[in-house]
Amino acid sequence: MFDISPATEQLASLLRGVGDEQLAGPTPCPRYSLGDLVDHVNGLSLAFTWAAAKSFPSGRSQPPSADASRLGPDWRTRIPNQLTRLAEAWRDPSAWEGMTEAGGVDLPAQVAAMVVLNEVVVHGWDVSRASGQPFRADPQVLAICGEFLGQATERSTDAFGPVVGVPADAPDLDRVIGLSGREPSWTPGP
Repeated sequence: MFDISPATEQLASLLRGVGDEQLAGPTPCPRYSLGDLVDHVNGLSLAFTWAAAKSFPSGRSQPPSADASRLGPDWRTRIPNQLTRLAEAWRDPSAWEGMTEAGGVDLPAQVAAMVVLNEVVVHGWDVSRASGQPFRADPQVLAICGEFLGQATERSTDAFGPVVGVPADAPDLDRVIGLSGREPSWTPGP
């Protein structure tokens, strides 16, 4: 077991710092505006909370969406609260046992925990870059994400994209971001 709350707390703080005028802006995820990415975080926070509990409101999990038009006016408080509940759900030892599902995929619960940590860290970095906010990552969290991404043998262009090479002496965060298919030096541009 590992604690995902530092990563969820940081992502929640980053979301609170996103201005309405930034929602239409680009992100390191080429197909997503910042608003689309925030909606994706909304969906994944729910999906992986349900995965921890192994209980799904509609019977099966669904892939998270990415559509800014569905955010609703309360997203700055609702999604951070969901991220808090997500971290709380993964503190329960039973969340780590057996099989679960997330995004319509059956997987071992321990793998689901690694997936959600990776999603929260990488999308936290995405939000920070797209909104111009600082990002920090715990070295232990980066080690877990790097191990997960390094072991991912089936690369989906929807989930990750091709690995972006970084120098061997690059910081751990840059290596994780490169493994996730993102350019560590990405900026929104002029």
